[in-house]
Amino acid sequence: MSRAHSTMSDRSGFWAVAAAFTTVTAYATVPTPLYPLYQAADDFPVPVVTLIFSAFAVGVVFSLFLIGHISDWAGRRRMAIVAVLISAGASVVFILWSSVPGLITARFIDGVSVGTLTAAATAHLAELRARARPAEAAIIAASVAGAANLGGLALGPLIGGLFAEFLPDPLELPHIVFLVLFLATAAVLRAVPETIDTSAARPAYRPQRLAFPSGSRSAFAAAGIGAAASFALFALFTSLTPTFLHETFHVSDHLVDGATVFAIFGAAATAQLVLVRVAQRTQLVIAIVCFIVGLVSISAGAVTPVLALFIVGGIVAGAGAGIMFRAAIVGAGALAAPGRRGETLALLFLIAYGGLVVPVLLVGWSLTFADETTVLLVFAAVVLVATLGAGIAMRRQLPEARAQSGESAR
Repeated sequence: MSRAHSTMSDRSGFWAVAAAFTTVTAYATVPTPLYPLYQAADDFPVPVVTLIFSAFAVGVVFSLFLIGHISDWAGRRRMAIVAVLISAGASVVFILWSSVPGLITARFIDGVSVGTLTAAATAHLAELRARARPAEAAIIAASVAGAANLGGLALGPLIGGLFAEFLPDPLELPHIVFLVLFLATAAVLRAVPETIDTSAARPAYRPQRLAFPSGSRSAFAAAGIGAAASFALFALFTSLTPTFLHETFHVSDHLVDGATVFAIFGAAATAQLVLVRVAQRTQLVIAIVCFIVGLVSISAGAVTPVLALFIVGGIVAGAGAGIMFRAAIVGAGALAAPGRRGETLALLFLIAYGGLVVPVLLVGWSLTFADETTVLLVFAAVVLVATLGAGIAMRRQLPEARAQSGESAR
């Protein structure tokens, strides 16, 4: 393995990559509580918010298709540094160009960063942990990767809400702070050990191959649907929570906007960590129950309307989404061929982030002729059907996935 610039141990490098992953994903959701401020500054309607958010998801899908798998031969560390510097570029665009075209451009660039980093960091964490603690269960590294991903997404809205409510220049200052963080993070990552032999001959470039792992189509499809359904729930809260809070519940506090989204993603990350040693089949049952209870509560809270019921429902459903998303990562990783882990995970995240694009665009389009509550009810029903189907299918496929992976999750 290439050790140029590497001064950290595998164990320290593991946590450095996790911190970088958290920082990049946190920045992805910092704008959530700031959207009403951007709306007021540029006077654009709610459907434009969904278009801006969708630009981020399109950037993620774009990079996962064209870049996400490159770390399998270009190196995990190198692609992580590239991703962090792309996020720095997005922050510069936010600072210099805050009109709608600029917001769309910045969100797209930020999406490219997240897509570039997601598969590379997830694979890097698994490989660093395996070298540092070879006897440890693979699910530990997967749990940290999921927590970094969802934990970062949870922290972002809370950070954005704090800037909006208590600090000056909330449309510039958070981006300046993160720009500094990204430059520092890129410098730290140079010392992280590489886990890929970057001196080997590089294959000819090709986009991400859209193919399931050999002999595991049904198991991987179930994992992909579960991941996409989970991200669809996250998309609703990340893109439109301020709108629902302001127009349905008449809440105008930006910190409440951020705290609500923080609670949903925080529940997802916490559930992953708390249940890390619980059997996968049991976890999926818990996830299904959480989705049912949570989505029913969200819908009831919107119809009543009762803010507490809406928020509690989001937290419960968020926990279910976190559990199902982690199960999807573990399942896909177990099915991946040894030399193609990054490529397989890139495909999984490509499907997952597809769950961000289509639902948000449909929600934005629906809001042009239907009220927020009706759109929410239809959305909740669709997500519930998808998660029930995926959860049941994933439970049925677990024995098959374990057999094919040689009990690699142990």
